[in-house]
Amino acid sequence: MADSKTRETDLYAPLKTYLEGQGYVVKSEVGAADIVACRGEEEPVIVELKVGFSLTLFHQAVARQAITDLVYVAVEHSSGGRFAKALRDNIKLARRLGLGLITLRLRDGFVEVHCDPGPYRPRQSKPRRARLLREFARRVGDPNQGGATRAGLVTAYRQDALRCATHLAAKGPLKGAVVAKATGVTNATRLMADDHYGWFERIETGVYAVTPKGREALEAYAHALPGAD
Repeated sequence: MADSKTRETDLYAPLKTYLEGQGYVVKSEVGAADIVACRGEEEPVIVELKVGFSLTLFHQAVARQAITDLVYVAVEHSSGGRFAKALRDNIKLARRLGLGLITLRLRDGFVEVHCDPGPYRPRQSKPRRARLLREFARRVGDPNQGGATRAGLVTAYRQDALRCATHLAAKGPLKGAVVAKATGVTNATRLMADDHYGWFERIETGVYAVTPKGREALEAYAHALPGAD
Protein backbone atom coordinates (compact mmCIF):
# COMPACT_ATOMS: atom_id res chain seq x y z
CA MET A 1 0.00 0.00 0.00
CA ALA A 2 1.04 3.67 0.11
CA ASP A 3 4.23 4.64 1.94
CA SER A 4 3.30 5.66 5.49
CA LYS A 5 5.73 8.61 5.21
CA THR A 6 3.94 10.08 2.20
CA ARG A 7 1.86 13.19 2.83
CA GLU A 8 -1.06 14.44 0.79
CA THR A 9 0.93 17.55 -0.03
CA ASP A 10 3.55 15.35 -1.75
CA LEU A 11 0.92 14.42 -4.34
CA TYR A 12 0.04 17.97 -5.29
CA ALA A 13 3.08 18.99 -7.37
CA PRO A 14 3.05 16.09 -9.88
CA LEU A 15 -0.72 16.35 -10.30
CA LYS A 16 -0.54 20.13 -10.80
CA THR A 17 2.17 19.65 -13.43
CA TYR A 18 0.04 17.05 -15.20
CA LEU A 19 -3.07 19.24 -15.25
CA GLU A 20 -1.14 22.31 -16.38
CA GLY A 21 0.17 20.19 -19.23
CA GLN A 22 -3.47 19.70 -20.23
CA GLY A 23 -3.96 23.46 -20.40
CA TYR A 24 -5.58 23.98 -16.97
CA VAL A 25 -4.94 26.72 -14.46
CA VAL A 26 -4.56 24.87 -11.15
CA LYS A 27 -5.02 26.07 -7.57
CA SER A 28 -5.10 24.15 -4.31
CA GLU A 29 -7.37 24.35 -1.26
CA VAL A 30 -10.08 26.41 -2.91
CA GLY A 31 -13.09 26.32 -0.60
CA ALA A 32 -13.54 22.72 0.55
CA ALA A 33 -11.82 21.26 -2.54
CA ASP A 34 -8.25 19.98 -2.46
CA ILE A 35 -7.56 20.95 -6.08
CA VAL A 36 -9.52 23.02 -8.57
CA ALA A 37 -8.49 23.18 -12.25
CA CYS A 38 -10.07 25.52 -14.78
CA ARG A 39 -9.63 25.74 -18.56
CA GLY A 40 -11.36 28.51 -20.42
CA GLU A 41 -15.14 28.37 -20.20
CA GLU A 42 -15.20 24.63 -19.49
CA GLU A 43 -16.72 23.14 -16.37
CA PRO A 44 -14.19 23.15 -13.50
CA VAL A 45 -12.37 20.00 -12.49
CA ILE A 46 -12.08 19.11 -8.80
CA VAL A 47 -9.63 16.55 -7.44
CA GLU A 48 -9.72 15.15 -3.92
CA LEU A 49 -6.36 13.87 -2.68
CA LYS A 50 -5.54 11.13 -0.20
CA VAL A 51 -2.41 9.06 0.34
CA GLY A 52 -4.52 5.89 0.04
CA PHE A 53 -8.06 4.76 -0.64
CA SER A 54 -10.61 5.40 2.09
CA LEU A 55 -14.33 5.82 2.50
CA THR A 56 -13.71 9.43 3.54
CA LEU A 57 -12.06 10.10 0.19
CA PHE A 58 -15.16 8.96 -1.68
CA HIS A 59 -17.47 10.84 0.70
CA GLN A 60 -15.57 14.05 -0.03
CA ALA A 61 -15.61 13.45 -3.77
CA VAL A 62 -19.34 12.78 -3.82
CA ALA A 63 -19.93 16.01 -1.89
CA ARG A 64 -17.97 17.92 -4.58
CA GLN A 65 -20.38 16.64 -7.23
CA ALA A 66 -22.76 19.33 -5.97
CA ILE A 67 -20.32 21.81 -7.56
CA THR A 68 -19.26 20.08 -10.79
CA ASP A 69 -19.68 16.78 -12.61
CA LEU A 70 -15.92 16.57 -13.19
CA VAL A 71 -14.70 15.20 -9.87
CA TYR A 72 -11.70 12.89 -9.46
CA VAL A 73 -10.15 11.05 -6.53
CA ALA A 74 -6.37 10.74 -6.55
CA VAL A 75 -4.07 8.51 -4.48
CA GLU A 76 -0.43 7.46 -4.49
CA HIS A 77 0.29 4.46 -6.71
CA SER A 78 1.92 1.64 -4.76
CA SER A 79 3.44 -1.68 -5.77
CA GLY A 80 2.25 -5.13 -4.78
CA GLY A 81 -0.79 -7.30 -5.21
CA ARG A 82 -2.71 -5.78 -2.32
CA PHE A 83 -2.69 -2.33 -3.93
CA ALA A 84 -3.46 -3.79 -7.37
CA LYS A 85 -6.61 -5.43 -5.99
CA ALA A 86 -7.62 -2.27 -4.12
CA LEU A 87 -7.13 -0.28 -7.32
CA ARG A 88 -9.35 -2.62 -9.35
CA ASP A 89 -12.07 -2.55 -6.70
CA ASN A 90 -11.97 1.22 -6.31
CA ILE A 91 -12.03 1.85 -10.05
CA LYS A 92 -15.33 -0.05 -10.08
CA LEU A 93 -16.59 2.01 -7.14
CA ALA A 94 -15.53 5.28 -8.75
CA ARG A 95 -17.33 4.39 -11.96
CA ARG A 96 -20.50 3.48 -10.08
CA LEU A 97 -20.38 6.87 -8.34
CA GLY A 98 -19.68 8.78 -11.54
CA LEU A 99 -16.20 9.80 -10.35
CA GLY A 100 -12.83 9.76 -12.04
CA LEU A 101 -9.81 8.04 -10.47
CA ILE A 102 -6.14 9.01 -10.74
CA THR A 103 -2.98 7.46 -9.31
CA LEU A 104 0.38 9.19 -8.91
CA ARG A 105 3.79 7.49 -8.77
CA LEU A 106 5.99 9.71 -6.68
CA ARG A 107 9.38 8.30 -7.65
CA ASP A 108 9.06 9.71 -11.19
CA GLY A 109 5.95 11.87 -11.05
CA PHE A 110 3.98 9.58 -13.37
CA VAL A 111 0.24 10.35 -13.37
CA GLU A 112 -2.29 7.82 -14.67
CA VAL A 113 -6.00 8.45 -15.19
CA HIS A 114 -7.77 5.10 -14.73
CA CYS A 115 -11.28 6.37 -15.39
CA ASP A 116 -13.02 9.66 -16.08
CA PRO A 117 -16.23 10.96 -14.48
CA GLY A 118 -19.45 10.06 -16.23
CA PRO A 119 -22.63 7.98 -16.10
CA TYR A 120 -21.97 4.28 -15.70
CA ARG A 121 -24.08 1.15 -15.70
CA PRO A 122 -22.34 -2.18 -15.08
CA ARG A 123 -22.83 -4.93 -17.61
CA GLN A 124 -24.73 -7.82 -16.09
CA SER A 125 -23.48 -11.34 -16.69
CA LYS A 126 -26.15 -13.85 -17.61
CA PRO A 127 -23.82 -16.84 -16.97
CA ARG A 128 -23.01 -15.57 -13.47
CA ARG A 129 -26.70 -15.02 -12.76
CA ALA A 130 -27.46 -18.53 -13.98
CA ARG A 131 -24.76 -20.01 -11.70
CA LEU A 132 -26.14 -18.06 -8.74
CA LEU A 133 -29.71 -19.23 -9.32
CA ARG A 134 -28.57 -22.81 -9.97
CA GLU A 135 -26.71 -22.87 -6.66
CA PHE A 136 -29.72 -21.31 -4.92
CA ALA A 137 -32.07 -23.95 -6.35
CA ARG A 138 -29.80 -26.90 -5.52
CA ARG A 139 -29.02 -25.89 -1.95
CA VAL A 140 -31.31 -27.45 0.64
CA GLY A 141 -32.48 -25.12 3.40
CA ASP A 142 -30.43 -22.15 4.58
CA PRO A 143 -27.45 -23.68 6.44
CA ASN A 144 -25.14 -20.64 6.46
CA GLN A 145 -25.07 -17.47 8.54
CA GLY A 146 -25.25 -14.29 6.45
CA GLY A 147 -21.91 -12.46 6.49
CA ALA A 148 -19.86 -15.59 7.28
CA THR A 149 -16.44 -16.05 5.69
CA ARG A 150 -16.13 -18.20 2.57
CA ALA A 151 -14.17 -20.96 4.32
CA GLY A 152 -16.43 -23.83 5.32
CA LEU A 153 -19.59 -22.45 3.72
CA VAL A 154 -22.21 -25.05 2.97
CA THR A 155 -22.70 -25.13 -0.79
CA ALA A 156 -24.95 -27.42 -2.80
CA TYR A 157 -21.83 -29.44 -3.71
CA ARG A 158 -20.93 -29.86 -0.04
CA GLN A 159 -24.49 -30.92 0.73
CA ASP A 160 -24.25 -33.58 -2.00
CA ALA A 161 -21.00 -34.82 -0.46
CA LEU A 162 -22.66 -34.93 2.95
CA ARG A 163 -25.53 -37.01 1.53
CA CYS A 164 -23.06 -39.52 0.12
CA ALA A 165 -21.01 -39.63 3.32
CA THR A 166 -24.16 -40.09 5.43
CA HIS A 167 -25.28 -43.05 3.34
CA LEU A 168 -21.86 -44.70 3.42
CA ALA A 169 -21.60 -44.17 7.18
CA ALA A 170 -24.90 -45.99 7.64
CA LYS A 171 -24.49 -48.75 5.04
CA GLY A 172 -20.75 -49.29 4.74
CA PRO A 173 -18.73 -49.41 1.48
CA LEU A 174 -20.89 -49.27 -1.64
CA LYS A 175 -20.63 -48.85 -5.39
CA GLY A 176 -21.02 -45.32 -6.63
CA ALA A 177 -24.12 -46.20 -8.65
CA VAL A 178 -25.81 -47.56 -5.52
CA VAL A 179 -25.01 -44.38 -3.59
CA ALA A 180 -26.29 -42.24 -6.47
CA LYS A 181 -29.60 -44.11 -6.57
CA ALA A 182 -30.09 -44.04 -2.80
CA THR A 183 -29.18 -40.38 -2.27
CA GLY A 184 -30.36 -38.77 -5.47
CA VAL A 185 -26.86 -37.38 -6.05
CA THR A 186 -26.55 -38.25 -9.73
CA ASN A 187 -22.82 -37.50 -9.89
CA ALA A 188 -22.03 -39.44 -6.70
CA THR A 189 -19.34 -41.63 -8.32
CA ARG A 190 -17.45 -38.65 -9.74
CA LEU A 191 -17.88 -36.68 -6.50
CA MET A 192 -16.43 -39.50 -4.39
CA ALA A 193 -13.65 -40.18 -6.87
CA ASP A 194 -12.61 -36.53 -6.90
CA ASP A 195 -12.74 -36.55 -3.07
CA HIS A 196 -12.41 -32.80 -2.81
CA TYR A 197 -12.80 -32.77 0.98
CA GLY A 198 -10.96 -35.97 1.90
CA TRP A 199 -14.18 -37.65 3.06
CA PHE A 200 -14.06 -40.72 0.81
CA GLU A 201 -11.69 -43.56 0.03
CA ARG A 202 -11.85 -46.08 -2.79
CA ILE A 203 -11.91 -49.63 -1.43
CA GLU A 204 -11.87 -51.26 -4.86
CA THR A 205 -12.86 -50.31 -8.36
CA GLY A 206 -16.08 -48.30 -8.16
CA VAL A 207 -16.58 -48.98 -4.43
CA TYR A 208 -16.18 -46.23 -1.84
CA ALA A 209 -16.23 -45.87 1.93
CA VAL A 210 -16.37 -42.84 4.23
CA THR A 211 -13.08 -41.84 5.92
CA PRO A 212 -12.61 -40.79 9.56
CA LYS A 213 -12.41 -37.20 8.31
CA GLY A 214 -15.73 -37.73 6.59
CA ARG A 215 -17.33 -38.97 9.81
CA GLU A 216 -16.03 -35.88 11.60
CA ALA A 217 -17.58 -33.73 8.88
CA LEU A 218 -20.96 -35.41 9.41
CA GLU A 219 -20.90 -34.23 13.00
CA ALA A 220 -19.58 -30.77 12.15
CA TYR A 221 -22.17 -30.23 9.41
CA ALA A 222 -25.11 -32.02 11.00
CA HIS A 223 -27.09 -28.77 10.79
CA ALA A 224 -26.65 -28.72 7.00
CA LEU A 225 -28.00 -32.19 6.28
CA PRO A 226 -31.41 -32.45 4.58
CA GLY A 227 -34.12 -32.63 7.21
CA ALA A 228 -31.87 -31.13 9.89
CA ASP A 229 -34.27 -28.23 10.37
